[in-house]
Amino acid sequence: MRQIVYSLQFKGKALPGHESGVLKATTSATSCSLQSVVTDDGVEGTFHPADGGMAFFESEIRAAGQNAFTESGTITFGEEGHSLRFSTIGQGALGPSADPKLSAGAVLWKIEGGDGQFEGATGYITSNFLVAQDGEVTDHQLGVIFVK
Repeated sequence: MRQIVYSLQFKGKALPGHESGVLKATTSATSCSLQSVVTDDGVEGTFHPADGGMAFFESEIRAAGQNAFTESGTITFGEEGHSLRFSTIGQGALGPSADPKLSAGAVLWKIEGGDGQFEGATGYITSNFLVAQDGEVTDHQLGVIFVK
C-alpha cells in the first residue's frame, strides 16, 4: 500500500439544492504548499502557490438537526479523472464563529473509493471550513489516502 497525504485550501460556494434542507457545495483549489512555523511567539501557517493543476470539489450537504449535517461528494484532482468519493462519518458540526459574518465548522469524511490514481482508495479526510453569509466557502482539507 502506498500512502498519499494532501493539504489544500478550497474556495467556492454553498448554495441551496433542489430539496429543502439540502445545500450543494462547489469549490476548487490550486496546487499549493502549506508552511507551518513554530516560534517562541506561537505558530503561523500560510499557503503558498505551487506549480501544478487544480482540484475540484462537489458535495451534497443535508441538515441533520441543530448545527449538524451529513455530506457526500467527490474531489477530482487534475484533468485526467483522478477522483475520490467520500461520505461523512457520523455528523459534521457547523455553528457561529468569533467573526459574526462567518460560521465555522468541521467534518470527517471516509473515502469510499475512487477512479484513476484512486481506484480502490481508502482513508480519511478532515475538513475545517468557514461559510460567509453569502454562501462563500473556505475549506481547509487534510487527506490521508491509501492506494495499491
